[in-house]
Amino acid sequence: MTFSQFDPAAQSRVPWNFGAKIGPKRPFTQKQIWAIRFFLDRERRIRDRALFDLAIDSKLRGCDLVELKIGNLVSGPDIRKRAAIMQRKTGRPVQFEIAKDARDSLFAWLKLRGGSVEDYVFPSRVDHSRHLSTRQYARLVDEWVEAIGLRAEDYGTHSLRRTKASIIYKATGNIRAIQILLGHSKIENTVRYLGVDIEGALTLAEKTEI
Repeated sequence: MTFSQFDPAAQSRVPWNFGAKIGPKRPFTQKQIWAIRFFLDRERRIRDRALFDLAIDSKLRGCDLVELKIGNLVSGPDIRKRAAIMQRKTGRPVQFEIAKDARDSLFAWLKLRGGSVEDYVFPSRVDHSRHLSTRQYARLVDEWVEAIGLRAEDYGTHSLRRTKASIIYKATGNIRAIQILLGHSKIENTVRYLGVDIEGALTLAEKTEI
């Protein structure tokens, strides 16, 4: 049921996100990344390990990640070292790397999963002809986060998108490179996305000697 903002009934309604933490989610540290990997390996969750590794490397939004097809990631019998897709939100192409850890976990998952190049990498558990939903992906991330003792409200699917970008930025200070990797159309969006502030900028500048 929909109310007008001017209706008396609307004045007492509680917003759907009341009490929820809003704003950017934290990126994971390298220690937290390995803690989650250890948890997934220990629990023998091969699909989730592949999903986690690919999310970190690809830096894709959740809607693009869950819609990846096997053909996007494989070339013959091998997992590609680089892949490219068209982003749903922007309609712009973006390329991403697939590092060895991610290639290994994807190979193990696809060996179990089977399927053709037209099939989704991560199928829905309800209908295997469809892809994993973004809602289910978000629930999985919450589960991983809580499994290593972190607060789910501080992290989310965007934490995975931000993680490698944040690590690269801290190591290089190259915002233009991060813009390209994230597929942002404007560098201002990348600055906001990374949460770059004057303190962070000065810290990078202090590390650079001329």
